[in-house]
Amino acid sequence: MRHFLNINAIELDDVLDLVHRALAIKAGRSVIQSNLTVTNLFFENSTRTHSSFQMAENRLGYQQIDIDPQQSSMSKGESLTDTLKTLKAIGVDVAVIRHTVNNWYDQVLTATGHEIPHLINAGDGSGQHPSQSLLDLVTIYEQFNHFAGLNIRIVGDLAHSRVARSNAEILHHLGANMTFSGPKDWQPNDFGKFGQFVAIDDDWENLDVVIFLRVQHERITQTENQNFSTKQYHEQFGLNRVRYERLKAAAIIMHPAPVNRDVEIADELVEAPKSRIFEQMNNGVYARMAILEYTTEATHATH
Repeated sequence: MRHFLNINAIELDDVLDLVHRALAIKAGRSVIQSNLTVTNLFFENSTRTHSSFQMAENRLGYQQIDIDPQQSSMSKGESLTDTLKTLKAIGVDVAVIRHTVNNWYDQVLTATGHEIPHLINAGDGSGQHPSQSLLDLVTIYEQFNHFAGLNIRIVGDLAHSRVARSNAEILHHLGANMTFSGPKDWQPNDFGKFGQFVAIDDDWENLDVVIFLRVQHERITQTENQNFSTKQYHEQFGLNRVRYERLKAAAIIMHPAPVNRDVEIADELVEAPKSRIFEQMNNGVYARMAILEYTTEATHATH
């Protein structure tokens, strides 16, 4: 059974196929209306990912069953694995899950017994965010029509961002030249496999893409939160007018959102001409439609 859990566990040809599939849907390619049932299980708050998956499911004709984990039997102690087995038993074909725990799916996939639905990872702790990565790839490819040789910098809270981890690895494998900037304490050692840590302004004029990250206040320590200065962070790692103007004309700015205006990006620049932030959100629907198609192809064939 096919799942969509980590974009870096998928063959690169399949990743590129997903990018092209999403752009084809965006361009008007007809989609087969599904007769499948999907449930959305979100253990963390979400606006963009949750509503984007719902929109994608609606456009594909899925029957939706939304479950609030706090009002389910999981609040009585039922495991996620047994919940998923239950959902499969009553006819749910796909489960879209966001969870606070990194790699939540490992325990589910190793469980024996009854079947589970197709699993789509909508974000796991500070681990992976594969659907966000795909929509970012779609947005970059739409602008440049390639990945190899692009100079891409990810800036901000690298240590706690599942977006940074997913994007750093997949963009490296696709041939982009990756660099990273952020506070020293938020620079994961393993990112060195995918690129270099640099000062934010180094070689700034040659960047094609800059991806800014939200400071993950809910994941950093109480001491870090107490010592955090919005003004200082913006000066050191934020996008201000000077940095914006220094970018080359064809460069684009991205952010997985929600954006803390005047922290990661100056308020006046969130919707500036080089910004693709809201286009990322638009592309998220098409990317998630592509993910749902890809994940359930074999199941559609048997229904």
